[in-house]
Amino acid sequence: MTTHVLSLQSINLRGSFSSTYTPAAVMASGDTLQTTTPDIEWGYSGKENEPYQIYQPASEEPAPKHPVIGPVYIQEAEPGMTVEVHIKRLVPGWYGRNWAGGASSWQNDAMHLSGSERIQVDWRLDRKNSTASAMFGNFKYSIPLRPFLGLIGLQPPGNEVYPTPPPYFTGGNIDCRELTEGSRLFLPVAVSGGALYIGDGHAAQGDGEVSGTAVECPMDEVEIKVTLHKDMEIAQPYAETPSGLLTFGFDKDLNTAASSALEDLIGKISSRYGLKPQEAAALASAAADLHITQVVNGVKGVHAILPHHLITTQLEEENR
Repeated sequence: MTTHVLSLQSINLRGSFSSTYTPAAVMASGDTLQTTTPDIEWGYSGKENEPYQIYQPASEEPAPKHPVIGPVYIQEAEPGMTVEVHIKRLVPGWYGRNWAGGASSWQNDAMHLSGSERIQVDWRLDRKNSTASAMFGNFKYSIPLRPFLGLIGLQPPGNEVYPTPPPYFTGGNIDCRELTEGSRLFLPVAVSGGALYIGDGHAAQGDGEVSGTAVECPMDEVEIKVTLHKDMEIAQPYAETPSGLLTFGFDKDLNTAASSALEDLIGKISSRYGLKPQEAAALASAAADLHITQVVNGVKGVHAILPHHLITTQLEEENR
């Protein structure tokens, strides 16, 4: 298998999705991609005293948003197939930022912060001790590091240009904090070649991403392995993560998003355990959790988690 190394330079960056973009790389099933991603402001500094460099999209775009590496095409990928993205390594940079307050938005309206001063919080990331620290007033506060990529997705269907902020049925800006190292994200292919985009590094985030931003950071090292499943057809993303099986739902209406995540979860439990849908729902009610992924991208997200090894069957008990 081949390892593809994409350096951090403008030729490999996009700020939207389009099937007309020149591929940044072409991979075969089983290949690995290694790269570095910029921060949300299209900048990067590798060390504390290193100059901060700003990057641009590979070519002119109408309204670039998130800086993402891509598109990366997967050989033989066609609509109706599934691409598995195995997140093997994530190393955040030395700094991060997040913001709160400011212009009117759903979350700012909910917190009565619309029209308030927009503040920026600067975080120092300590990878050795796995913490992120920032000053709030006269005191320093620290939280655990939990790095993940906010955006992993395939090209949506058609030839139009798609903005990066909302998640799609092909993935994208999912902003799910569970997609850490070791996770495997499964995405439905909508165009020939799949066209994978990755980026939007987060050092830490709570479910909901309530201020509108996580601790946004560059990723010094990203390593993913791509596998094409030709005989697997799915309608929306799902993941196997260190936390468990995850199913997703995306919609402007949070109820609809929750319904979509729940429907997919019930279907997967039914299939895995050979249960009727009613039985799967009863089991899910006893063992699974619904989380609000994010509420800040126009399209809201919900993910359902069924923890690994929480459910044991009689056969498994007898074989212990």
